[in-house]
Amino acid sequence: MRHQNKINPLGRTSQHRKAMLSNMATSLIVNKHITTTTAKAKVLRRYVEPLITRAKQNSTHNRRIVFSLLRSKEAVDQLFGDVAEKIASRPGGYTRIVKIGFRPGDAADMALIELVDYSLLNGVQSTAASSADAAPKRRTRRGSTKAASGNKTAGKGSDTKQTEKKPAAKTSNAPKIRQRKTGGA
Repeated sequence: MRHQNKINPLGRTSQHRKAMLSNMATSLIVNKHITTTTAKAKVLRRYVEPLITRAKQNSTHNRRIVFSLLRSKEAVDQLFGDVAEKIASRPGGYTRIVKIGFRPGDAADMALIELVDYSLLNGVQSTAASSADAAPKRRTRRGSTKAASGNKTAGKGSDTKQTEKKPAAKTSNAPKIRQRKTGGA
């Protein structure tokens, strides 16, 4: 039974766990998203949310408390700078955990944890929408693309179907989402 167990030790000593959470929180604040296991992401969310709440009130006392936990001047400056401005009106829930599949080596359940106002998911959707607005292109048999408006072939050109090219590949460094393999029938 797990009664009265307040923390998830993550199979580490307390010093190792505190150092790991401090480093992960620093990476999350600086990079706005990180990929990790689901268990670590859930523990990290409980660690980071109070720090972000403290960043709403920019005082020397709050900066010192956050610095004692993050141990990175760059992360503290970013947290009290851009991040605090963006989340000023948000009452809580500053992070989002998105499950992204399983790690190939050991099938560990992986997750993307990100700051909500710096969402990768919103960025991917907006780039897909902007690429859909671009002029449609035709693909030739050899794989090269031609603009659909000016390069029609003579003869049967009016009868041919125009195929739309898929949206451009994602340029963001968001991880690919893998589906879970299900057992037999």
